[in-house]
Amino acid sequence: MQERLVDVAIIGSGSAGLGALAQVRAAGRSFVLINGGQPGTTCARIGCMPSKVMIQIAEEYYRRTHFGQFGIDGHDALSLDIPEALAHMQGLRDGFVSGVISRSTANLPPDVFIQEPARLLEPTLIEAGGQRFRARALVIATGSTPLIPAHWRQFGDQVISTDQVFELPDLPGRMAIIGLGTIGLELGQSLARMGVEITGFDQIEQVSGIADPEVNACAIELMRREFVLHLGAPAEIEPDGQALRVTAGGHSVVVDKVLCSIGRLPMVEGLGLEALGLPLNARGVPPFDPHSMQVGDLPVFLAGDVTGERQVLHEAGDEGRIAGYNAAHVDEPPQRFQRKTPLYINFCDPNIIAVGARFNEIDRGRSAVGEARFAAVGRARVMGQNRGLIRVYGERDSGRLLGCEMIGPRGEHLAHLLAWSIERGATVGELLRMPFYHPVIEGALKTALLDLHGKVAGHCPGPLVESALLEAG
Repeated sequence: MQERLVDVAIIGSGSAGLGALAQVRAAGRSFVLINGGQPGTTCARIGCMPSKVMIQIAEEYYRRTHFGQFGIDGHDALSLDIPEALAHMQGLRDGFVSGVISRSTANLPPDVFIQEPARLLEPTLIEAGGQRFRARALVIATGSTPLIPAHWRQFGDQVISTDQVFELPDLPGRMAIIGLGTIGLELGQSLARMGVEITGFDQIEQVSGIADPEVNACAIELMRREFVLHLGAPAEIEPDGQALRVTAGGHSVVVDKVLCSIGRLPMVEGLGLEALGLPLNARGVPPFDPHSMQVGDLPVFLAGDVTGERQVLHEAGDEGRIAGYNAAHVDEPPQRFQRKTPLYINFCDPNIIAVGARFNEIDRGRSAVGEARFAAVGRARVMGQNRGLIRVYGERDSGRLLGCEMIGPRGEHLAHLLAWSIERGATVGELLRMPFYHPVIEGALKTALLDLHGKVAGHCPGPLVESALLEAG
């Protein structure tokens, strides 16, 4: 079979693959983009965007439960047309997907956008759609796929993945969520607020990956106000008439459907990564440098969810750009780029965030913790959302802010403020000399920083913690 020569081959046209493509095109390199799945990104089709629409629908409907305290009558008469709500979500989702496609692959000619599965024959020899491509460099950005244990697949469409939940035309009356990481917790709360009888299961005593035990305990307590949680024991499924029975640690419930959200695996099946000649880890992924995305010393680069590591959109985009840049300049030593401060947001209500170093990553002997509860925060009380806890971590000797974990209102905005501060190496004292308006949710952060300030060094000069002296002259 004849081989077609290209500078760069990119496998996968999601967020990471498109990020790589932008760099390859900017460098003027020839390329082929190969995509064996549906066009569009995980975020737009089955991830960030449809889940946020469902969360928004659930939040808007749930607000009726608080109308009475504000003197708003008639809230008991409100109802939710679930098929119409799901159709609204699916319509927005389709718009997001078509927008991505129109801005990226829609105008690519078929000889450079191959919509067929790819398979490696050699590290830079790829077969797809009955063609072979010899590339000077390769970017692998095939994404991830939801994990459903093989013995649960016997239940057919009664056990669904997070990829499938957004295709439902209606919702069942009873549902179990197995796996309470970010997406499991978000969907569990949203579905419960939309009227589904939800029972959540996770084999560990933890939700949303929260490492801080105090924040985790607070999150569990708040989520249990809205739906049943069974934690600390693995779940098993068995048939129960036309329904399913889910059992874990002595707890048992009969449901109509199970949503399996126990994680996502790198999408490498059938890709032939054995052709790289390198050892593969348990998930089938070769070793790579996270700063250059290079696989071993090969002209091959990974990017995005396929790495099995930072599976969020902004990281996938960064990795795609890094991989694409190095692939486009493969004749030069690969550039190693600084990775951004880790930033994770769970959009359940209240938001759960993790920024910078997690609680289990800090050196407790060299670090200190400051905290504040939202119960007394004026703005949160006005909003009727005064629940949650923020914990901030700082280095004792320098006063440098290291990280934060939190469950609290509007955490998505605090998360960015904290990430930008940590990225710039800000100290607790420097942050306290920034303006804090009143009343705002950021008041909780100020209280936590004040608590931390007394436990760390690196204080700013002057008699007042929150105000700097004018320079003389």
